[in-house]
Amino acid sequence: MYKTELLTVGNKFWSDKANSDDAGVLDELLNQRAEEGWELVTYNYMASSSLNKSAFIITFRKN
Repeated sequence: MYKTELLTVGNKFWSDKANSDDAGVLDELLNQRAEEGWELVTYNYMASSSLNKSAFIITFRKN
């Protein structure tokens, strides 16, 4: 079984790069899903432009 989630992160005003706060949000989700028995398969950081929120798209797998 697979599950894909979209995790939005903070607004970017001067840069479209992920930062340590974004990594912390991702860590929280990964640890929460691991406790539920989900395993990370893949993720991708989707940067945005002009004051929009960026996001991670994350796919998990559970046997």
